[in-house]
Amino acid sequence: MTAETTDREPGAPGPPAEDRRYEQRGWYFYDFACSVYSTSVLTVFLGPYLTSVARAAADSDGFVHPFGIPVRAGSLFAYSVSLSIVLAVLVMPLVGAAADRTGRKKPLLAAAAYVGAAATAGMFFLDGDRYLLGAFLLITANASLAVSMVLYNAYLPQIAEPDERDAVSSRGWAFGYTSGAFVLVLNLVLYGGHDSFGLSEGDAVRICLASAGLWWGAFTLVPLRRLRDRRVPQGGAASVGSGWRQLVSTLKDMRRHPLTLSFLLAYLVYNDGIQTVISQASVYGSEELGLEQTTLIVAVLLVQVLAVAGALTMGRLAQVYGAKRTILGSLAVWTLILVAGYFLPAGAPVWFFLLASAIGLVLGGSQALSRSLFSHLVPRGKEAEYFSAYEMSDRGLSWLGPLVFGLAYQLTGSYRDAIISLVAFFALGFVLLARVPVRRAVAAAGNPVPSRI
Repeated sequence: MTAETTDREPGAPGPPAEDRRYEQRGWYFYDFACSVYSTSVLTVFLGPYLTSVARAAADSDGFVHPFGIPVRAGSLFAYSVSLSIVLAVLVMPLVGAAADRTGRKKPLLAAAAYVGAAATAGMFFLDGDRYLLGAFLLITANASLAVSMVLYNAYLPQIAEPDERDAVSSRGWAFGYTSGAFVLVLNLVLYGGHDSFGLSEGDAVRICLASAGLWWGAFTLVPLRRLRDRRVPQGGAASVGSGWRQLVSTLKDMRRHPLTLSFLLAYLVYNDGIQTVISQASVYGSEELGLEQTTLIVAVLLVQVLAVAGALTMGRLAQVYGAKRTILGSLAVWTLILVAGYFLPAGAPVWFFLLASAIGLVLGGSQALSRSLFSHLVPRGKEAEYFSAYEMSDRGLSWLGPLVFGLAYQLTGSYRDAIISLVAFFALGFVLLARVPVRRAVAAAGNPVPSRI
């Protein structure tokens, strides 16, 4: 295999199947690397731990005052997630434009991945009342993950033929959930038996947080070795100024594909709900339902295990019913999950486990199929630019859900009110997606229309 290839013209034959599979196997491993951050850090440990650190620094009314701004300690984590996404919004379009202009995705992917991994490993030093350090590391790691996913997702149209993408995307998610489940088992052993290891509960949490950063950095080496940069016809380096000019050009170009924009709008809305549920579930479980950290770990482990099967099963359903219909079905299930979560009794781990099982069955599939469906709507040669817009919808513009969640708690003091407010994101996203004529959208982007979509 050559070190570089030139992107082919539409309709031209793709790379040999053996070459595609070689890159696909490497591509899967970035999900394997970074999903541990999403699972162990963002979903399980950091929310409750950062909230406890903030409460240690709070005044008698339960508020901390970063830079003189009064913030309820219980809202700090949600606000930090929201701020990290705002930061990512400023960076992702420039990175996507630079990647498409130069064809050099790998160095940019490496930079984003290792900044995020280093920030995550630095969470080992989060103790006492260092809530500002925790917020800074969370913002840095979360923004870096979002930027790296722009570049990672942009490889999908280049390494998989149109009829392969649902399956390849689903396998990527399955790899991620597999690694998340494996590391969570190790976390559960360490956290549950911290006394026998001579560790305090806080020490065990900080080790679990830092180990996610080490895992992220170590397994990123696999995709960096197997994925290939593609030459682009125009060549040349991209400066910051040219990146902004390319961004403006991309936004203008996207106006020529209104159906692609319609899908992005629908995805922006319903994925905002998904991302908020993922990031705030542990806080809801610990603070509102009064569940132990061990219970939360087991519940998220259950999500990881079932998400592997869910992603692969929904990939097969998409081959029969089409990706759009399968995604719509998953959004209906998400709505029922939130309603059930609102009425979930406190101190009842069995019901929480049942809810986690339902989340696992739809989580991976709804995200994997959304990614593969969007890959059909991207004009050839603009993969990283368009996937930067997609990632802005995936993580970059998903600041509204955490903000609404945090504000709801700040105003009412009830996490139940915060969780039920997310139903609107899934209901509106369902309506918007149902209105998108996806077959016509694929043809309008200049791509071959799969037999089932």
